[in-house]
Amino acid sequence: MSSPIPQSPDPSSHVQALAAMGVQRRYRRGALLIQEGETGDTLYIVLQGRLRAFLGDGQGKELTLGVYGPGEYVGEMSLDGGPRSANVEAMEPSTCAVITRDVLLDYIARQPAFALELMSRLIRRARLATESARNVALIDVYGRLVRFLNQLALDPNAQGERVVGERLTHQAMAQHLACSREMVSRLLRDLETGGYIAVRDRWIWLLKPLPARW
Repeated sequence: MSSPIPQSPDPSSHVQALAAMGVQRRYRRGALLIQEGETGDTLYIVLQGRLRAFLGDGQGKELTLGVYGPGEYVGEMSLDGGPRSANVEAMEPSTCAVITRDVLLDYIARQPAFALELMSRLIRRARLATESARNVALIDVYGRLVRFLNQLALDPNAQGERVVGERLTHQAMAQHLACSREMVSRLLRDLETGGYIAVRDRWIWLLKPLPARW
């Protein structure tokens, strides 16, 4: 998957310094770095590529919790010694700096300001998880699809059309929306037939505001 605009946030100086203390490891696309329920004591800082955190029901249904690129990290929630709360896989060939719990705690002792940064990121992720749970519980699949497309859409062009800023398969969208791929395909096909969206070279374009209900 690719994007029409670069998405490579600059890592903080703390994350850069911490990454230099870790062991670099490469992961192929689809590799599972973290498995839900396992006990772990490592933090993964993304140096290259993208990781996806998700929950699964064991029967093929998944819910994507977040996608993380260079300068971001995953795995911090299990550093208390508890079990992993989600799965994490490589969405594409990726390189990570793997940081052990002891290295992280030693760094925090020397750089206490990083503890505040870590806390802030945990709070943001908790809020996102709460919002995701609320959407799944209270908003129907079409409503979640509309919100998802609007969140990813870039600024309109001269014709007022907005392109969704990432190429996503119907399966990947279903994982974000906690529904079946068939449901996503049907809704997108109906919206295309209705003249609300168009697919051009595998990019989804929003031609006009999507209706609140379908």
